[in-house]
Amino acid sequence: MSDFHIYNVVACLCSLIIRSCSEDFFVKYSCVSHGELERGLQIIKNNIPLLFDDKKIIKLKKEQIQEQLINALERLIDDLADDKDYYCLMTLATVLDEALSDMLLDEIEHFQKDSFTTVLNTNRETVGIGLLPRCSCVWERKMRLSHCYNRMDNFMYNFLIMENTILGELIDKHIFLSEDVFPNFKEKRSLKIAASPLCLERPFKFVYFSDDKVQYVSVEYFDEENESINELIWKKILVSSKKKCDIVVFPEVMGNKDTENFIINKIKALPENEQNRLPSFIVLPSFFSEKSNTVTVIDKWGRIIAKQKKQNPFREIIGSNSYLEQITPSLVVNIFHYEGIGRIAVLICKDFLTTKYLEQLMRCFKLTLIIVPSFSTGSYDFVQSFDICAHDDCNVVWINTCAALEPGKEENFEHIGYVRKRIGKYDDKNQKLCEMSSCPGFKEKKCNRDCLFFEKITEV
Repeated sequence: MSDFHIYNVVACLCSLIIRSCSEDFFVKYSCVSHGELERGLQIIKNNIPLLFDDKKIIKLKKEQIQEQLINALERLIDDLADDKDYYCLMTLATVLDEALSDMLLDEIEHFQKDSFTTVLNTNRETVGIGLLPRCSCVWERKMRLSHCYNRMDNFMYNFLIMENTILGELIDKHIFLSEDVFPNFKEKRSLKIAASPLCLERPFKFVYFSDDKVQYVSVEYFDEENESINELIWKKILVSSKKKCDIVVFPEVMGNKDTENFIINKIKALPENEQNRLPSFIVLPSFFSEKSNTVTVIDKWGRIIAKQKKQNPFREIIGSNSYLEQITPSLVVNIFHYEGIGRIAVLICKDFLTTKYLEQLMRCFKLTLIIVPSFSTGSYDFVQSFDICAHDDCNVVWINTCAALEPGKEENFEHIGYVRKRIGKYDDKNQKLCEMSSCPGFKEKKCNRDCLFFEKITEV
């Protein structure tokens, strides 16, 4: 029997509970009595003894997923649903979450071999639930969200439950990063991050125009600047390598049509031992082309991991005129999974500031790290959004560029980047917001192109 049958059963069970139970039910289940829990466990054990070894929940193996087990689960779920015994249904969900935990770790290993995956279950469209293995995160609290949200996934530790009603029109694409992407993470349990604003000079100009009823702004690059910018990006990657960084991040729209191939060719020209020392997760500056604002993410071997397009256009106000960034959203959201790190997403500038969109991704995928490349006239709005992420144990790396400076707004550029991270309750509170300050020559319009910032995100 195919493995997906068991995941389809779990998805049906989750869908039934979510559709049938109010928020108040999850509040009460969080304080379920020992007697009620024992009652539920006994019912499950009487109907499906295979799930238990004496009183202990067993770890199921693939060969144990047989038709007899599937049929018994489906009968029990139907009977409990008829009786409206939602406490026992919820207990069954937690039992399956634990019983399938080893199989889910095996699924992660399988997914790591694929360029991307969708979900474990094949009935997502009919039940409205997508399931994936939930990678743990060393800075995420075990009872994450239970203090502020009352919902089913507060009680599930091994399944990531994604509700279609939350996802909406977005299309989720999941990349489970192979273990060798961050080879030292298991030992160090920390990530070292580098971020560079690149330079003060703009390698492009904004073009303003009207198209039918709407005024738009687009980007026109100066191709003669491509080589200089790409060499600068490569230099920052090499310095990040010497500093033993795991991730390096660059700002929005500071890339060009040649950046991707230039950096990939540079990487592939290196000996293997030097490639292995490069940052594992390279977030290239985005490039604006054909109504798309796109970030390419590559690994230390020069392989493209994913391309993330911007979804929400910014609005620029000039005098009495407003101009909309001329992009067509793709609706595809890339989520990067890694055991110990959790789930990473790249949100380009306005995507991070669009609160509804940010909260949608946070709630659907339980993000643990957000990378935000920006081209912005200031940092204030981003700092406000950091608190939304901190509330949910999600760290943020934000990098702007000095090239976004508008005359008279120098005071907005005291900081060119931030890392907002979760810290322990006894740690120095000043460590939760790490500031990247603009260089001394910034206000004099002098740029040595030297800026590169480093910060660590560690286990809490």
